[in-house]
Amino acid sequence: MKKLLIFSLLIMFSTTVIAQDKLFLTFEFMKVDNEQDADYNATEEFWQKIQEQRVKNGDILGWDLWALSPGGEQQGFQYLTVTLYNDPVKMMDGSSWTHFMERAKAVYPNMSETDLIDKLNSSSKTRDLAVRIYAEQIAATTGFSPAEMVVGTIAEIDMMKVDMMAYDKYEKAEMEIFQPLHQKSVNAGEKSSWGLIRFMLPLGSDTYASHMTVSMFKNYSQALNQNINYSEGATPTNTKAMQEGIAARDLKYVYFANLIRMAR
Repeated sequence: MKKLLIFSLLIMFSTTVIAQDKLFLTFEFMKVDNEQDADYNATEEFWQKIQEQRVKNGDILGWDLWALSPGGEQQGFQYLTVTLYNDPVKMMDGSSWTHFMERAKAVYPNMSETDLIDKLNSSSKTRDLAVRIYAEQIAATTGFSPAEMVVGTIAEIDMMKVDMMAYDKYEKAEMEIFQPLHQKSVNAGEKSSWGLIRFMLPLGSDTYASHMTVSMFKNYSQALNQNINYSEGATPTNTKAMQEGIAARDLKYVYFANLIRMAR
């Protein structure tokens, strides 16, 4: 247990030291009943304008709303919001919300503060914010950035569970073996991007996942026709590293997600 605690602290410390070179993300997975779907979309339409103002004022880098597939009521979550930051402290300590009411009043000048508060409070009734994850992107292909995303972008989200003592082995395989193959696919125009994301919080043995990989595509046709040759250029050394990396993680779940709203 002591080793795990020390390892966790080292991860957090290294994150803070290199924060300026990292992308930090808050993932919020939503459960929305079928009969609440219309109300939930109206809620996010209201929130989108506020998020756009938060981006404009530098509170956040961006915000996305994704519709998840499969999204049946018995299959977990139906929607996902992702908020982008360049600073983990700003993401976690609530300071990005300091001027929230000012942002809301700027985009809804005809609403009184009481009406705004009532609207914000009622929005929570349209969905169950079931899971919140603080994370950092630790590797990514080049040639595409979040600023280039457009509504209709498709993401494949692979949720992984890795034992904390195996992080290095797993991440090394992703970055040294798999990332170059994804980069070649990006260069060939077969996908838009690939990234490796490590969860910062929550941590521990009881968490559902510890990492995710996210591949971006222009549309479903491109996503469903991706074809990466994982044996290309294989050598005994990198084949062994690939096998060890795969063995180090448990692929928990795969979502396809459709970008339906965004603020940049």
